[in-house]
Amino acid sequence: MASVPAPTPTPMQPDEIVRRVARVREVLVSEVHKIIVGQDEMIEQMLITLFAKGHCLTIGVPGLAKTLTVSTLARALQLKFSRIQFTPDLMPSDITGTEIIEEDPQTGRRVFRFVRGPIFANIVLADEINRTPPKTQSALLQAMQEYQVTAGGNTHDLEMPFFVMATQNPIEQEGTYPLPEAQLDRFMLSINIGYPTRDEERQIVNATTQTSAPEIRSVLRARDILWIQQLVRQIPATPHIVDYAVDLVRATRPNESESPDFVKNWLAWGAGPRAAQYLILGAKARALLKGRFAVQAADVRALAKPVLRHRIFTNFNADAEGIDADQVIERLLKSVKEPSYGEKSVAPTVVMLDRMPEEPLASPSPAASPATAASPANVTSPIAPAAPAASAAPSPAALPSGDASTGGGQHNWPPGAKPGGR
Repeated sequence: MASVPAPTPTPMQPDEIVRRVARVREVLVSEVHKIIVGQDEMIEQMLITLFAKGHCLTIGVPGLAKTLTVSTLARALQLKFSRIQFTPDLMPSDITGTEIIEEDPQTGRRVFRFVRGPIFANIVLADEINRTPPKTQSALLQAMQEYQVTAGGNTHDLEMPFFVMATQNPIEQEGTYPLPEAQLDRFMLSINIGYPTRDEERQIVNATTQTSAPEIRSVLRARDILWIQQLVRQIPATPHIVDYAVDLVRATRPNESESPDFVKNWLAWGAGPRAAQYLILGAKARALLKGRFAVQAADVRALAKPVLRHRIFTNFNADAEGIDADQVIERLLKSVKEPSYGEKSVAPTVVMLDRMPEEPLASPSPAASPATAASPANVTSPIAPAAPAASAAPSPAALPSGDASTGGGQHNWPPGAKPGGR
């Protein structure tokens, strides 16, 4: 009996792609909120950083669920998670890995074998990064920028996607080592976390003093995230928006003639070009997660504080007046106006569909039983196109892409988005 060929999914249109990515953001946030109460701004900025292929520095007092949030996010994304507790005696090899001498029991020959450190994960939590000396802090630099680790003269590629979230405690400064400006600039966003509201704190107390433990459903896989990271870079930003981001960054430099007077009076140093890059990348990711085709000025303004607050440095005048970086940024947003030329919107047809995957990641399958729902083979997402049904009604499938596990079909991955590639 001749086998019936599997139905070929229909390529999605731009509006459908954006709608489904926005939908997966809602599902992902709802899964995280099974464990985390409140902290919506922190979760949104973490997702923006992840999908924009950046790293974030999170600053908050103890007990605000910084560690729990990133570990929960790793579970919902089905990614390998590792935590590094930074201490004064931590060495670089404790992070990157080290070479050990191993003897072959058969021949007696001794060889060096590289033992990978905790940096070899998809999501790395660098807890209290300012408690370790700069020598150890710098062990993260190559991994964060080049997605590689060099040890013993050999270079090892990190598995993609790779996301570093570092935390700092703003209260205790004794015995800490402030991050150098060069390393601060490697972090896309600096996220400030505040205390929960009274209602949120009441929910936290009720949820954490019971025996029930909510089950986190896996929403995306690694190749889905790689695909979204490539899609973010295809979201258009008009010259109007790019110029607005550049003007904001240039206005932070006290030596520039067009900088406002309060900048020259309060800032000792302004932001570099990487700030404008991250403003646009973050605005693109935010627009996509909100279900829009193009970047708006509101996206740039929403990312101004987390992008700029760790890249500008106040002087003695500002410190004497009690002015911090966030207050300077608020003044900048009021004083720097949007350019009055250029297009402010872009038609959705500019999304480059010819470079996007056309196959679903996983074939539609019946609902899994509770015992098998968490296994990798049964992970599904509510955002992929529904393939034509053969017999039973299809369940939601994952993001559009090729399924490397089946061995069938051709993959139309965007450049650099192939599973396991850079």
